[in-house]
Amino acid sequence: MTKSNNVHVIDHPLVQHKLSLMRNKEASTNSFRRLLNELSMLMAYEVTRDMPMQEVEMETPLEKMKTRVIDGKKLVFVSILRAGTGILDGMLSVVPGARVGHIGLYRDPKTLMAVEYYFKLPHNVEERDIIVVDPMLATGNSAIAAVERLKELNPKSIKFVCLLTCPEGVAALQKAHPDVPIYTAAIDRQLNDHGYILPGLGDAGDRMFGTK
Repeated sequence: MTKSNNVHVIDHPLVQHKLSLMRNKEASTNSFRRLLNELSMLMAYEVTRDMPMQEVEMETPLEKMKTRVIDGKKLVFVSILRAGTGILDGMLSVVPGARVGHIGLYRDPKTLMAVEYYFKLPHNVEERDIIVVDPMLATGNSAIAAVERLKELNPKSIKFVCLLTCPEGVAALQKAHPDVPIYTAAIDRQLNDHGYILPGLGDAGDRMFGTK
């Protein structure tokens, strides 16, 4: 993994290989969904590297011992609907004890600004670390709106995880929330006039759910 200015690029060969397969326009909905799940599990390894742990007493077949386990109850995955669901599923496979929140945002086609329509989080967020998941960090508007809303609840920390981003998206999120680290598998070339990442992989939600 490479890090620069609070942006972590997860460049593991398995992550890059699966991302390349997802970019292919011929990849089926089933294949895209499966690859997203697998890639998310791999990304979770790096994103949760500094997760809190707790000591417990356990009995092996030979004797009692003290050992450490993940304190999953202190972690909340927050999915930006609808496309964030694909990353959420993979990460929950790795950390099944995590709590889950959802933020419903859609992008106004004229202004490209994020409009909220749903917000539901676990209780006691101020005691928890939040990982926000959304496949694409493009204009950055949805990510900025989501993080802004979450900061109102005063969580212990916030990270943002995406498959793909671009210089414009990174700059926008960092300007609005410089304290929030970004984890991604790739930083692509640029945005087009419609707010899509180039070369990108198209609309992640449409490709995941088979919609247009």
